[in-house]
Amino acid sequence: MHTFSRGEKRRLSDLTPATRLEVGMGLHFGGSEISDVSVFGLDTRGQLSDDRYFVFFNQPQSPEGAIRMLGPRGGEAQTFALDLGTLPAHIDRLVFVVTVDPPATLAGLRGGHWRLSADGLEVGRYPLSGGDFSSERAIMVAELYRKDGWRVAANGQGFAGGLDAVLRHFGGEVAEEAAAPSPPPAAPPTPTPVPSGGSVNLRKVELQKRMEREAPELVSLAKTAQVSLEKKNLGNHSARVALCLDISGSMGGLYRSGKVQAMAERVLALATRFDDDGQLDIFLFGQNAHDVGAMDIGNFRGFIGQLVQRYPLEGGTYYGKAMKAIRDHYFGSSGPRRDPFPSQLPVYVLFLTDGQTFDTEVSADQVRWSSYEPIFWQFVGIGKSKKDKGKKRGGFLGNLLASDFSFLEELDDMGGRYLDNADFFSSEDPSSFPDSELYDLMMGEYPNWVQAARQRGLLR
Repeated sequence: MHTFSRGEKRRLSDLTPATRLEVGMGLHFGGSEISDVSVFGLDTRGQLSDDRYFVFFNQPQSPEGAIRMLGPRGGEAQTFALDLGTLPAHIDRLVFVVTVDPPATLAGLRGGHWRLSADGLEVGRYPLSGGDFSSERAIMVAELYRKDGWRVAANGQGFAGGLDAVLRHFGGEVAEEAAAPSPPPAAPPTPTPVPSGGSVNLRKVELQKRMEREAPELVSLAKTAQVSLEKKNLGNHSARVALCLDISGSMGGLYRSGKVQAMAERVLALATRFDDDGQLDIFLFGQNAHDVGAMDIGNFRGFIGQLVQRYPLEGGTYYGKAMKAIRDHYFGSSGPRRDPFPSQLPVYVLFLTDGQTFDTEVSADQVRWSSYEPIFWQFVGIGKSKKDKGKKRGGFLGNLLASDFSFLEELDDMGGRYLDNADFFSSEDPSSFPDSELYDLMMGEYPNWVQAARQRGLLR
């Protein structure tokens, strides 16, 4: 077994003939520092030109599985399985990086190591000490790179700026917050396809870490939502997310049973994939509409139950009032609109109700006028309808017990819109859906709307 010194380079073949390897990262701090280990797969220019080869806790393997994060093992903070033989030719080097969350720095590292093993035997080790660092919050520890075969280098290079500094060093883009909406362009831009990739959003990375610490029960939901988004080429898509809840009297049993709370948690998990603030904007409607603030990963437990204590159930069901409140919140107006109102970020609204609206004409106007805005309405009906995705009831009894969602069922045929900006499905019990199926339903028409919104200038 060879022990590397800082800056040393060796041929991999001098250590092992194997190309299936394991790398372990041992880290021992003196306090409660939170650290992460990641791998950057770089091209021949030393750039992160394909962010699918940035392997970290929220993207634990490369597309073909040549780099796989295995998790903590044997007292080490993180381990990776590598198969250099299946790594694409455009990936020229693998750089292993350690970062710590502020205010900690790597000077607090009491001891550590980078380990290289093959066929169960350790063949190389690079020891680390906090004495080699001061204010740095990231270390480029070691790398495997192509040069007449594969070689190994012990770098030990620190970065004061943390992970974002490392990303920029490798030419990666750090996603920034979107700018506020600006007036519409004179003419729609040239059609642009929906991108399947995108820059690395460090705020989403930090949100994931916070969720694992503060809301571990949401982590599995968020991962399931991410799978559904990846299938729709929305893996790196960003949007603001709202949940609009019916508080008419007939919804009482669903609130008391906890099913609305469970639905809200599933939508919150989706919001953590779309947005980087960990928040879900909540709106209520019955006789009146209420903009009640945000549910987030810090306050979501019991949030809905507390909400209906503050806002008791009401008589009446007025979609239009709720839609006005939502448009006022995001766009500053709920009145008529007949020209595109573009923005960088769309708004995705999940609108949950168990009955027909009392203000059909007002609601129809809101759908039409908002079709010129970057907002998509996903209506979900609680009850049986023509678009019921749950179990079916047939015959006279089924018709007798069916809910009246005639307005929502006719959305697809509604004229006078700039874009088809709404979708609808119903179920007698949405909580009966597996998470993966529900997220697929929630993404039914939204991806097509995103593409159309880009092509027609609603999204920049």
